[in-house]
Amino acid sequence: MEDPIVVGIDIGTSKICTLVARVENGYNLRILGVGVEPSMGIRKGIVTDIESASRAIERSIEKAERTSGFEINSALVSLAGSHVSSVNSRGVVGISGRVIDQEDVYRALDSAQAVAIPHNREIIHVIQRGFIIDGQDGIRQPIGMHGFRLEVEAHIITAAASTVENLRQCVSGARIEVSQFVLNPLAAGEMVLSETERSMGVAVVDLGAGTTDIAIYINGDVWHTSVIGYGGNSVTSDIAQGLRLPLDVAEEVKLQHGYANLDEIGEEETFSIKSFGSEQPSTVNRRELVNIIEARVEEIFQLVEREIKNSGYDGMLPAGLVLTGGASQLPGIRKLASRVTNLPCRIGKPEKMVGLTDQIASPAYATSVGLLQWAILMSETNQVLTERPGKSRNQTGKKADILGWLKVLLP
Repeated sequence: MEDPIVVGIDIGTSKICTLVARVENGYNLRILGVGVEPSMGIRKGIVTDIESASRAIERSIEKAERTSGFEINSALVSLAGSHVSSVNSRGVVGISGRVIDQEDVYRALDSAQAVAIPHNREIIHVIQRGFIIDGQDGIRQPIGMHGFRLEVEAHIITAAASTVENLRQCVSGARIEVSQFVLNPLAAGEMVLSETERSMGVAVVDLGAGTTDIAIYINGDVWHTSVIGYGGNSVTSDIAQGLRLPLDVAEEVKLQHGYANLDEIGEEETFSIKSFGSEQPSTVNRRELVNIIEARVEEIFQLVEREIKNSGYDGMLPAGLVLTGGASQLPGIRKLASRVTNLPCRIGKPEKMVGLTDQIASPAYATSVGLLQWAILMSETNQVLTERPGKSRNQTGKKADILGWLKVLLP
């Protein structure tokens, strides 16, 4: 059987990244195609212009098709935005004293989904947190055990149905079918977290351009997810206002001279810029810039800390924070995040992949590569991809797809 091909489309506020990869030996990713395009018609995870967004997605897909030699028909797609919310639920089913089988697990998960979800919300993920058999909790794998009553604790992630449908329409406009939507920090977590971090307790903080996405992992499972409506663009906007610069110039200044810790910047450091209404470049003290950046980044991590405390799991994260996303590349941000949240912190980036990796081996592409990793877990090998000469890829049946679901839902 041929190695399966997986595709992910990361649709963000600043960029759209389409990746095509071959899964070698069941879990190794060989990147075959990369298509990165500036994002249009997307703001903070919300579609603001369907036509512009579809064209940008289509251009990204075309680049990935050219470099990979494959025609893309379906893909996993990232999802973010403040419209995303989550709730923990419990499902209960009777077993009648026999051995628990896979069908019982399905029934328990279906029962967990029977919560009061508003009609304008769509369920994106249902992730198990653990099982309870006849009152005995802490069970990771219930199949094969005897019992009378099976309970499952599940984490249910929902999103605004209209927003999801608009995003699906944008992707469909580029003639691509959405295999599944995947929440940004869950995709990033698949790529950057170690098993030890997942087990001990860790929070993935994906710092994008428009939003900051959080996923808390405890005992190997996702226990909490949330989205904050601030990101790297908020920093750029503050710089533009504070230094009276156009947004594109403010972004360039942030990338070239930005830093997140004012204490580490010398009094004598300066740089030149050309502000609004000025014909000649003016000299700016770098501390003035860093003061603006530090204030906004500190506020973002205060919101992250508040969200973690509100979740009730703030005392259960010995592994601290793992930062991903484009904004996590800001120099000094790791130290600032650790200071504000009082947690250990590291920067996570994609690793253990081969092929066309030069462009995507940075924290900014953790979600993009994570979508491919998620596709492996979901056994999305039935995506219809054909090589340019027209040779069809093998397709797996429904059984393999079900097994893929179980790899995500079960340990």
